[in-house]
Amino acid sequence: MSNRHLARAVALQTLYEWDFHRGEKDTKVILERDLEEFAPELDEKDFARSIVTGVLAHKQDIDATITKFAPDWPLEKITTVDRNVLRIGTFELKFNDDIPSKVAINEAIELAKTFGGESSGKFVNGVLGAVFRNQIEQGIVKESDKPKEPKQA
Repeated sequence: MSNRHLARAVALQTLYEWDFHRGEKDTKVILERDLEEFAPELDEKDFARSIVTGVLAHKQDIDATITKFAPDWPLEKITTVDRNVLRIGTFELKFNDDIPSKVAINEAIELAKTFGGESSGKFVNGVLGAVFRNQIEQGIVKESDKPKEPKQA
């Protein structure tokens, strides 16, 4: 498992516990415990921290986006795992310019397949794919999605 994938998995575990307890637990405490327990040697601890803090900082916008692109699924009816995978994926799509959109979607699908139910991967793919297509339609292209210029010899 790559360092960043593991960081996302730990961030997911933290957000899952926080969400399960209806936001009444301190995510910093949960995250540090999860990092120590599940990834003590992880080089990308700051990446995990940035995901958790970013999701929480943009939670209102992220949740509104998920609701818009999963209209048949009220947010509270989406499983806790899928809801938080979607939050991470949506955060990376909309607010993290360093992560290419396709990477954000693929990583979220892998998290959903690993931690979610049988159809979680397809559900996450469908919702995040719709978010991505909407960004393209609006002309929103992240720097990390732009083709790289060939290096001059």
